[in-house]
Amino acid sequence: MAQAIIVVKLGGTEGMDFSAICADAAELLKQGQKLVLIHGGSAEANTLGEALGTPPKFITSPSGYTSRYTDHKTLEVFIMAVNGKVNTMLVEQLHRLGVNALGLCGMDGRLLVATRKDSIQSVENGKRKIIRDDYTGKIENVNADLLNTLLRGGYVPVIAPIAVSAVGEALNVDADRAAAMVASALGAETLVLLTAVPGLMKDFPDESTLIRQLPQSQLPAALEAAQGRMKKKVLGAEEALKGGVKWVVIADGRIQNPITNALSGNGTVIQ
Repeated sequence: MAQAIIVVKLGGTEGMDFSAICADAAELLKQGQKLVLIHGGSAEANTLGEALGTPPKFITSPSGYTSRYTDHKTLEVFIMAVNGKVNTMLVEQLHRLGVNALGLCGMDGRLLVATRKDSIQSVENGKRKIIRDDYTGKIENVNADLLNTLLRGGYVPVIAPIAVSAVGEALNVDADRAAAMVASALGAETLVLLTAVPGLMKDFPDESTLIRQLPQSQLPAALEAAQGRMKKKVLGAEEALKGGVKWVVIADGRIQNPITNALSGNGTVIQ
């Protein structure tokens, strides 16, 4: 029987232990597990942006989602940090552990094709603003054939969240939702979303209020309650389940063996 695929999304926030994640991934691969890794890189993009005189700006949509305002200059910084640095360093760590990792972004081979948003709405001081120079997109299509070819060839894909538009523009896409789309397209059984908290909390940031089990039916309510970046993770989980993924775990990426820990049900298990 073919080994089920697990898609793992590595959060890009401060505090994530990439070396522990890579070591755990290497161990699982030795056991014959098939893995596809997708990563963020917001902390690196923020640091590089500050250094280059392009500090990050975040916008909040009318429905409460926070995202990076990505004009063309910010897009260039994001590509340098996320595809240039984070992707390469992850691939390096995996190679040091004997893993044949292959770094790519969603532009390569049209892996992630997205629609650029004509305009986005932002709420500032209670007023709505329309922004038209934003290079963000919503993924419409995943080139699963390319990923399956790489997996059959013995490679471990490590994907940066940059997509390509129908007319060939580079676009910043949300890594949690990209991971959900990839997991659905590959018919993956499990999606693991690793972040810098133990999971979804009823009363953030009180970790004792961790929600351990979340039935799919309760996702809309969880989406309402989720704070900040966690909203996108809950939305990603919902999209993955709708796309046929059996279960999603939002789990702690700051600890030893974080993937194994998540697969053991530690975190918020959504199914």
